[in-house]
Amino acid sequence: MKQHAELKDFWEQRLHADWTESGVGYQRLGLAFNTWMYRVRGEVFRREGAALGLDLSSARVLDVGSGTGFYLRQWRALGAKSVTGSDLTEAAAQRLRARFPGTDILRLDIADPGDTLEPASFDAVSAMDMLFHITDDERYRSALRSVAHALRPGGTFVLSENFLHGKEQRGDHQVNHTLPWITGALADAGFDVVRRVPMLVLMNAQVDANPVWRKLWGGLLRAVTLTETTGEVAGGLLALAERRLVRVLPESPTTELMICRRR
Repeated sequence: MKQHAELKDFWEQRLHADWTESGVGYQRLGLAFNTWMYRVRGEVFRREGAALGLDLSSARVLDVGSGTGFYLRQWRALGAKSVTGSDLTEAAAQRLRARFPGTDILRLDIADPGDTLEPASFDAVSAMDMLFHITDDERYRSALRSVAHALRPGGTFVLSENFLHGKEQRGDHQVNHTLPWITGALADAGFDVVRRVPMLVLMNAQVDANPVWRKLWGGLLRAVTLTETTGEVAGGLLALAERRLVRVLPESPTTELMICRRR
């Protein structure tokens, strides 16, 4: 397992070189395919965000690990007026300030925020596609405690994770925890789970599927995204199926969105 300093350097260099949906997503599949993947993610996020029951015209929102600012745009599309972005890397934070003038952008390590975040100062916090990149378990738990600290009682936490039903999977830059481990860590941090829905089904690595299917589907995805042209076509076709699947399936073998409330 990489140490935190090594992981930070990895993301600093990666986002400096590729500040696109490819850089923050499944880079091996190319920009065109990742752009389609993020379109589906955005649709699910907006659908679920609209059902939160928040008055976003007056709510304060924090997005953790903002990357290219994709979820800052989703919160804005939902009507949020006060949105704060943040990122671990200087490469992203500087560019976010230029892309979103007038928006507060914090350079923030959510696992060790110091006094950057005022207690109970936000009505909603999102941490999308980033918690599984915290490979140290205690830092992961610390990140959840920091989110709870920043949220008002009753506030909303929106996150995306892989929520494995099978065995935990550990790599240098990503750890896929089990659903019981994650829900237990959330409970310890003071959160109650409200709901969990598929965010993607076919357009991402099948981390919670049978190993044979995972390998076969992963190989197929890489084959159909060998060029940006084929990635554009494959992404558009798969997105048609994906939009249906994320609505009708109760669970997914890949990324899912979870909504929690702070007690």
